[in-house]
Amino acid sequence: MDSTKKRLSNILHQLAEIDYVHPKDIPNIDLYMDQVLTFLDQELGTVREATEDKAMTKTMINNYTKNQILPSPEKKKYSRDHMLNLIFIYYLKNFLSMKDIKNILDPINERYFGVDEGLGFYDIYSAMVGYESKVANDVTKDIIRKYNLSKEAFLDQDEESRAELQEFTFICELAFDVFVKKMMIEQFVAGRDSKGEEKEENSTKENPKEN
Repeated sequence: MDSTKKRLSNILHQLAEIDYVHPKDIPNIDLYMDQVLTFLDQELGTVREATEDKAMTKTMINNYTKNQILPSPEKKKYSRDHMLNLIFIYYLKNFLSMKDIKNILDPINERYFGVDEGLGFYDIYSAMVGYESKVANDVTKDIIRKYNLSKEAFLDQDEESRAELQEFTFICELAFDVFVKKMMIEQFVAGRDSKGEEKEENSTKENPKEN
């Protein structure tokens, strides 16, 4: 087994061990900041980047609140819906701007945060975990497909050059996939913003302010 294939096998093994924070494991009681940080650090351990000492810090959470990405805590205590917000933020912050994350979460928070009856934030998170678990298998298959495709590149080169160029091709395939999906998310968010502005503009035309 060549070094690239061995590394890929190890990475795929790590991916298989990645687990989302199970809804049932999220405390349904209000927590103080230190408890929140401890919980996130423990539960996000399998997805935390190697360079991260902590999943989140007090400063980060305070900044999310200050910038109205995360709803303000009640008497310095964070509810289960706050925890769910922070989990979503953790995944999204790795490839989206804070502005985009806010635009994504705002309508969900406005409608479902702290809801006691009917569909709530917890129900939405539970559904997302179900969908993402199904997607994980497809992601693994796609990575393997990209790897096999890269092995067809530069076959006319010497062994050392071929291995180097094929690995570069594989990385570029993965990078382009991330780039396209990131761009799609940003376009969706931007499109929603433009619709909101258009609706507000039409409302202003229909109901002009009196001078």
